[in-house]
Amino acid sequence: MQHRIAATRSEPLHVSLVAIPEAVVSTLSGIFDVMNAFALMPLAGNAPLQAPPFRVEIVGLKPGPLELASRVPVVVQRSVAALEETDIIIVPSILLGPEGWRKGLYPELVDWFRVMYSRGALLCSACSGIFLLAETGLFDGAEATVHFGYARAFASTFPEVPIHPERVLVVSGRREELITSGASMTWHDLVLYLIARHAGATAAQAVARSFALQWHQDGLAPYIVFEGRKDHGDQAIQAAQDWVATHFSVANPVEEMIRRTGLAERTFKRRFTSATALSPITYVQRLRIEDAKRRLERTAASVDEISWQVGYEEPAFFRRLFKRVTGLSPGTYRRRFKIPDYARPGSQDERPGSGMTKGSKAG
Repeated sequence: MQHRIAATRSEPLHVSLVAIPEAVVSTLSGIFDVMNAFALMPLAGNAPLQAPPFRVEIVGLKPGPLELASRVPVVVQRSVAALEETDIIIVPSILLGPEGWRKGLYPELVDWFRVMYSRGALLCSACSGIFLLAETGLFDGAEATVHFGYARAFASTFPEVPIHPERVLVVSGRREELITSGASMTWHDLVLYLIARHAGATAAQAVARSFALQWHQDGLAPYIVFEGRKDHGDQAIQAAQDWVATHFSVANPVEEMIRRTGLAERTFKRRFTSATALSPITYVQRLRIEDAKRRLERTAASVDEISWQVGYEEPAFFRRLFKRVTGLSPGTYRRRFKIPDYARPGSQDERPGSGMTKGSKAG
């Protein structure tokens, strides 16, 4: 059955926003409000529509109040059993416990996803919502993304799904029907994409302006905090990792790690790469870049000085490496992530663009 693929002026697309007890309320409510923006508020610069492009409903196993992960209740408006057709299914962020995601918690939902998919529905996840959708098996072999903090757990739970946590939005499938967004607030990108796809770029721009949303066009690599893998069980390699974690800026750290382990160079490099999934020199580079990121965020030191502090005598090489790892130049990274002046205690003043002036009150 060929389903509708674009909204019309007279018939909005039906969006099923899935609520389960593990769902994160901020993502669910944010998606609900933004996709309902056409009906809820005027959007500057948007051509008038005869009808909103979407009709969003919070759906679940049964209607009525449902307490979400943060213990905030929402109202499930309709049970999935009462829905024979929907255009877009969105599973919002879900909170995983220390044990990770347990498969088989919601077989009725998984079966419903499969049926709706067979009738033409788009399957979308925000952040960790892919854990539930992946149980359908429909994402096997299809590229997807997930919050980088959950990437290792997802790869272990669903090894058949190629995962790219550094990507903001991944659209897969023969008819572009499998859509995943990455870390946390990239649900903005998911919603803006759906609006642009079904209501046009002008509508998406109007929504972005009204809510002050931004596309994460530089990807998620700048946000990812490097943490070397240490669950491998190789004690010699872990000892080397522990040492280099605080000595990465010394000259020739790889050679020093080899000396400290007492292993042959080839053996050390083979075991290190097998244990951490990174070569020793790449591992050192990631540690150095991570430290450089913190210095760019928190200090006023020049890029050249930071290059020397983390272990690079040649600033040009450091700049190239930094951009290769993060996707941003050091200067752009600093402008993006440093704490703004108006957020520093006691620094609110009347400088243009400070965001707050003396005597102003929030709210």
